[in-house]
Amino acid sequence: MTAAAAFAAALDKAQRTASPIRRLAPDATIGLGTAYAAQHALIARRLARGEHVVGVKLGFTSRAKAQQMGVSDVIIGTLTDAMRIDDGGTFDPRTAIHPRIEPEVAYLLGTDLDEVDADARGSASAIAAVAPALEIIDSRYRDFRFSLDDVVADNTSAAAFAIGQWADPAHAGDLGNRGVRLEIDGRPVQTGSTAAVLGHPHRAITAARRLAAAHGFALSAGMVLLAGAATAAVPVPARGCIEAVVTGLGRVSVRVDRNERISDA
Repeated sequence: MTAAAAFAAALDKAQRTASPIRRLAPDATIGLGTAYAAQHALIARRLARGEHVVGVKLGFTSRAKAQQMGVSDVIIGTLTDAMRIDDGGTFDPRTAIHPRIEPEVAYLLGTDLDEVDADARGSASAIAAVAPALEIIDSRYRDFRFSLDDVVADNTSAAAFAIGQWADPAHAGDLGNRGVRLEIDGRPVQTGSTAAVLGHPHRAITAARRLAAAHGFALSAGMVLLAGAATAAVPVPARGCIEAVVTGLGRVSVRVDRNERISDA
């Protein structure tokens, strides 16, 4: 078994059993090549159990968060249908280790990204729709502590996501500096701006295309792209309603309840 396959097996078991593991190589650097190979092997395990890839997500799109982690580039992960929660649907926190949630902007790709120009105008033309989103992240490592390589192998801590009502990009207007609010049971817990996402969330399209080409990801028409967090992530409560509001774009919510599960994967 290769190192990447062994890492994938350990991370897959940690996710399925909601049991944290130690870092993959605490005293060494495994390298981004091995980390992305481990992520692909991890997703291959999920696909073999019947899941389907529905999109990708970016991580470290906030300059402050990137600086905090000591990284200089964004990272990319995979979304499957088993991670998807309907708007207003339920997430059971017992399916995760130490879940956190953050508000994002989601894009629906209208064409394969390798068929559009690489500049900002061409990338924008690939957007079929845009929506507010919530992403639940859950590092499979103890104490939510990891290196860049660790988190890449762990599929960028992806756990679940929900998307609000899709809007026509032409009607949504410029999303470069929209107010964002994260609420739990109607109480604001984080506020921010879409500008926190790479300075403008549309830049996520170009970044995703570059990373996909470098690390072997498909970006096909009909896929979802989560552009990155617009505020800091907050711990998911045992129960309650979590809602994200993006000014002029809409809102999306997830109900947290320990009595229901989003997936048996």
